[in-house]
Amino acid sequence: MKHLLMISAAVMLTASFGSAAMAQTMSKDDLIAQAVKAAPEALRAGATVVNYDAKGEPMVLRQGNNGIVCTPNQPGGTSFSVNCYGQALRAQRDLQAKDKAEGKDAKASAADMADAMKSGKLQAPPTGTAMYSLSGKTEATARGMWVVLVPNMTAEATGLPTQPTANGTPWLMRAGTPGAHIHIPQAAPPG
Repeated sequence: MKHLLMISAAVMLTASFGSAAMAQTMSKDDLIAQAVKAAPEALRAGATVVNYDAKGEPMVLRQGNNGIVCTPNQPGGTSFSVNCYGQALRAQRDLQAKDKAEGKDAKASAADMADAMKSGKLQAPPTGTAMYSLSGKTEATARGMWVVLVPNMTAEATGLPTQPTANGTPWLMRAGTPGAHIHIPQAAPPG
């Protein structure tokens, strides 16, 4: 479980945690359009879009209806990153946003999530929960990565390699551990 939390924390902390300043530079519609770019096209129209203020408080920009939540790019960063994920990860994402606003790193945030899960405040996401990211140096050069959480799955059980391949096929990372997850690289930016 700790490995799964570290993966989720690392992926989510690289995600965008926008601020009120960003809302002043981009319209709400532009933030929504930007945020959903990471999701498969069929999921974009129904996705909830959430931005986070400087204190890590969630601001729902659009309420969706398909169980996918997306966040826009963080302003002022040195790279571009938008992320979408299954609703089961929303509470973790909210906790991570508060941790980031308090200056905590991925390791401290993962420890906070582990404590919250142990206490019952957070529930572990179900096997098969998906995360979608689009990241790169710029939006124009960003590439997609889809991740499916499969705790404790092995290469033998999934039939997947455990290392990335030159041709960008799916692969299983952290096989046989609670943090096992499938990476599905996207050859080009979605859409």
